[in-house]
Parts: sequence; structure tokens; C-alpha cells
Amino acid sequence: MLTCRSVWRKLTPLARASSTLCRQNVRRAGFNNGRSVRVQTAHMSTGPAGGGGRQTQIYVLLVGAAAVGGGIYAYQTVKGDQQRYEERMAQMLSRSQKAAEQETAVPTQSEPPDVPETEPEAAPSSEEPISLASDSEAAAPTEPTEPLSADEPVVEPTSEAAAAAAAAAEAPAAPLVEEAAASESSPAELTDPSPAPVEESESAAAVETPAAEPAEPQPEVVESAVESTPASAKIPSHAPYLLIGGGTASFAAARSIRARDPNARVLIVTDEPDLPYMRPPLSKELWFSDDSSVTETLRFKQWNGKERSIFFQPPSFYIQPEELDSAENGGVAVLTGKKVTHMDVRGNKVKLDDGTEISYNKCLIATGGVPRNLQAIERADEEVIKRTTLFRKIDDFKSLDNVSRNAKSITIIGGGFMGSELACALGRRSTESGLEVVQMFPEKGNMGKVLPEYLSNWTTEKVKREGVKVIKEALVKSVTFKDDKLEIQLKDGRLVETDHIVAAVGLEPNVDLAKSAGLEVDSDFGGFRVNAELQARSNIWVAGDAACFYDIRLGRRRVEHHDHAVVSGRLAGENMTGANKPYWHQSMFWSDLGPDVGYEAIGIVDSSLPTVGVFAKATAKDTPKAATEKSGTGIRSESETEDTAVSPVASTTPAAAVEQQRDNYGKGVIFYLRDKVVVGIILWNVFNRMPIARKIIKDGEEHADLNEVAKLFNIHED
Repeated sequence: MLTCRSVWRKLTPLARASSTLCRQNVRRAGFNNGRSVRVQTAHMSTGPAGGGGRQTQIYVLLVGAAAVGGGIYAYQTVKGDQQRYEERMAQMLSRSQKAAEQETAVPTQSEPPDVPETEPEAAPSSEEPISLASDSEAAAPTEPTEPLSADEPVVEPTSEAAAAAAAAAEAPAAPLVEEAAASESSPAELTDPSPAPVEESESAAAVETPAAEPAEPQPEVVESAVESTPASAKIPSHAPYLLIGGGTASFAAARSIRARDPNARVLIVTDEPDLPYMRPPLSKELWFSDDSSVTETLRFKQWNGKERSIFFQPPSFYIQPEELDSAENGGVAVLTGKKVTHMDVRGNKVKLDDGTEISYNKCLIATGGVPRNLQAIERADEEVIKRTTLFRKIDDFKSLDNVSRNAKSITIIGGGFMGSELACALGRRSTESGLEVVQMFPEKGNMGKVLPEYLSNWTTEKVKREGVKVIKEALVKSVTFKDDKLEIQLKDGRLVETDHIVAAVGLEPNVDLAKSAGLEVDSDFGGFRVNAELQARSNIWVAGDAACFYDIRLGRRRVEHHDHAVVSGRLAGENMTGANKPYWHQSMFWSDLGPDVGYEAIGIVDSSLPTVGVFAKATAKDTPKAATEKSGTGIRSESETEDTAVSPVASTTPAAAVEQQRDNYGKGVIFYLRDKVVVGIILWNVFNRMPIARKIIKDGEEHADLNEVAKLFNIHED
């Protein structure tokens, strides 16, 4: 039809030009022969002899030939178009019948369904290919649906074509349109930040039209889930609040979100097999339990004698992941044993290690960190790696507990918080079982990077008294396995033989998602760089060990302690619900060398800074055991972070100088200075005074006499 119209437009100018040329020749011939136009016209029609008549005949022949050729071409074109039209209608009719038959069977097609009623809108032109099956499938979402213009009836279809068109327009067309609409809307819904359309479209597809599966690959297939019930069937496809990581920061954020939004639906995704739990008891109280089944119960007695579990909440506190969408009042669901491997910040979705995708409205990254290892161990053979523990998780505690009950010797490499705590814990056990415990570190004393030298030396002696063999200034050169023993070769030539190694040499922030998400990682401190509200993007927050935040008093920092995880997670949860609060909290950390010696610290505590220490004689209440008994909790930061310092009353007892307490650091306060301003404080066997220390650092004032400042902590009271 369109081809005929285009051919006619091409032939019309040619016919008009030929007619005009004939009239001009007639006039020219009349003037030359001295005859009238009428006579010449008569001669032209009768064809008398003469030059003008011959030219006229030639033009007449040309016009006639052109007309005949145009007619033949038009006839062939119309006939060919009509034939192709009939073939096309028959092809679409067969597709419609095939699709109607497949609707009653189990859906197995993987291609997008065809939309027959959008095809006969325009007959194929001469520029279109004859076979348009693949093109129509690809262009189905953008085909216009309004009827053709009034020019459509130019070419009338044959009776067979009309019957085919009538059959194609019957009942099977309606379900096909719905199926195509469902498949076309899926890609847009995956990138839509609003969760409602995703949930509604999925439920509608599953309940109303189970045969109409989306053409695009989806994270969850309803049919296979019903038949085989794989693990992925329990994974919700959307979570309004998605928390990546199952540690303290994630749990604090979930609790904060639910406090501000009681009907919130929160999904925590963790690669660990356990529900959220607190990590400090893994290197502290659990080792002092008298229960032989502690590795199974994971319950421990605090220093005050009260018993509790390391898990923040029992399983009944959480809802199942598959109930996240249907729970009447929302809730917190935990997806265990799943790792987020890819993050699409534009599409607001993540991909798990099994290929499943989960979309979200708001997301928290609380991936924590992974323990560092020594290069000498990483380069060693498989037997060395097999006999090395990187202490971090519940499984590490269980494994090391089993080793400590069967091995003859354990060597701890590292003199920081974790290494010192484990050394004291295993040292206590060595007195009962005869286990040899060795602790080695490159510093001159225990906690040498944190404590001033005199206090580091005192701590080293304390660890030795716990039954630990301490090797100072030890740099590991190589580790080999020989005669069923591990041989640790030091750079100064010393050789240490042991059965098992615990590497406690620090933590590396887990920023694996930075590349796929396009998030910035701090080059100095590591971790995701976030703003004052702990935001990395408009709907992405970071909390805990993986966050590199800006401290308004101390500059950009990254903190790896329990209190920071609690407070930053809580603040991130509030901001995810619209609080928009800046992170102004000065987090604290603590370490216990058994039930008798412990300390709490805040700010920048670096042994390379100038320090001033003020000490006093300790009493029976100046121990971690007594402190937990008074506060009623084994995790001290959970009680102290809510407190604020208000008008502390200083003690009138004279302060004792450091020199007078050289060999007896019972309790005291150590100030760390930078440009004569206090930037860090350690409270040595002084508890429940952290709000005062926080206020001193927040004020940022220069103090002429720190002995007077120490009186604020009442360390000299009886």
C-alpha cells in the first residue's frame, strides 16, 4: 500500500514533464511551418511526414512506454506486498495459536512473548526486510498501539488475509498483552528506588498469572522454588532497609531503625552462620568460664558473676527472611551464610555470592574487617597455614579452645589488645594443663604502641606472672613445618618451636564492595570515607570498623572498637530514618588483662605522643570485676555511652606524682598530648569516669597543671 503510493509519486512528475515537452514541441513545429497550432495538432494526431511530427511521435512513444512500465511495476509491487501481507498475517496467526496453547501448560519459554495486535499497524514498506520476527520481538516494548491513519485501506487484503487478521484479533491477544506488559516492566522496577512497585508486580505475577514469568533473568524463580525449595527461595527480593554485615554496628543500626520506625522492615545479610553477637567476650570472659560446654552454649559469667550469652538477642527476636514482606508490623530478619559480592548503587540493589539480587531503599555497609596475617605465614606451606589461627569469629574461638586442650604449646604473635588478652587468658589455662604459652612482638614491651614505656614494661611483667613466656623485639623471618612442629625463625637468629600459632597483628577494613559500588576508600587510614552523617552516598551509610569518618576534634580517623561500633551503628540507623545527625561522639575502648587489671581509653592513644600519668594506690573496688558488678553489665560501653559529664566534683586529696608510684601502678590517669592539648586519655583501673574524659577532649583546652585535671576523676578517694 505504501509502496504503491510512493511509486505513483515518482511517476507523476515524469508524466507531467512529458506532457509539457509535447506541447512545447507542437508550438515550435507550428511556428516553423507557418501553420496554426490547430493544424499542427491535427498533424500530430494523424502523424504526417515532417521533422516536427517525428519528434512528437518519439515523445509519445516514450510517454507510453513509461506509463506501461509504471503500470507493470505498480502491479507487481502491489501483488508482492499483498502476498507478503498474507504470509505475515498467517505467521502471526500461528504464533497466537501457539502462545494460546502454551498458556495452559507449564511455562518453559525463555523468550519475551510476541504481541500480535501491534504488528498489522503498517504494511511492510519496500525498505523493510521480508522476515521481521526477530525485529518485532526486540521492538515490542516501543511499538505504538494507536490505530493506523485513514490511508490504511489503500491496499485491500484478500479474503484469506482478512480471515487471518480477524483470527489474530480474537481472545488469545488479551493474555499476551498482559504477559508482555509484565515482562517489559520488570527491568524498570529493578532500577526504581521505590520498593512498592517491585513487591506488587512480583506478587501479582506469582498469584494471578503464574505462567507469565518475566523475560529478563530474575533473582528468584517461583516455579523452581515451589518444586525444589532451594535456599534462594527464602531470600526476599527487596528490603526497605538493607544492612550488610552481621556485627555489632549492624545490630545497633537495626535496633535504632526499629525504635524510630516501629513498622520498619530490616534485612541483615552476613557471611557468618551465626546471628549478631558481641566480639569482646571471645578474647575475654569466655576463656575464664568453668563450663566445659562453653563452646556450645557461648554463655559466660561476667566478672560480677552474672551469666549472659554473647548473642545480642535470642532467635525468637528475629523474623524469618521469607516473612519480611508479609510480617504485619515489620521486623528484623537475618540472612546468614550469604556474602554480598557486588553493589549497584545506581540500581539500588546488591548481588549475593549465589547470584541472587536484593533491591533496597536504604543501605548500611557494616562489613567490619578481616584479621591481618604475617607475610612469612602467607608464604609458608599448607601445613603452616593449617596450624595458624587468625582470631576474629566464633569459629576461631571454638577452634583455638580445642587446640589449647590438646596442644603442648601455643605461640601468640602480636602485642596489642587481642594478643595480650589471649596471652593472659591462655596463660591462666596453662597453670592447670601444663600448656606452654609464648607471646612475641616487635615492640620493647607489651602494648608498646599504646602505653607509655614505663606502663608497657609493667604490663609485660603482669603478663609474665600469668604464666606466659614473653619474647620482646621479635621480628618473624620465616615459619616452617618440621618434625610435626612449627619452627619460627626470627631475624636475629632466635628459633622458637611450637604446635600452633595465633596471629594477632591487627585488622584490615573490609572494603571489597568499594570497587563495584564506586565508593571512596581512604588512602591513609583505610575504610570507606564518609561525611559527618556517616554517609557515603545519598542512601548509603557506613558504620563500625569499615568507616573512615571525620572527627571534629581529632581529624579524620578510623576506629576498631566495640563502643564505636555501637554508637556509629546507632547513629547511622537514626540517619537512615531521617535524623540527619552528625557524628560528634568520642568513642572509647577497653581491655582487660584478666579480672584484676583493666583500662579504658578514649581519643588518640599513641605511645609516640608525650604523656603525663597521675597514679594512686588501688583498692579492692578498682578492678574490672568490681566495675562490672557496679554497672551491671560486662560490656561497659553499653552503659557509659548514654552518660554525660556534668559538673564533676574533684577530690581534695593531694595528687601523687608518677615517680612516687614507679613500681605500683594500681590506678591512675594517663594524658596524651599534642601541641600541649589533651587528645587522648587512658583510665587505668579507673571505671565509670569516661564521660569526664570525653568532655576534656571535647573542650580541647590547654591545661597548665594536669595534676589538677586528674582530680576530676577522684582517683585519690578511699
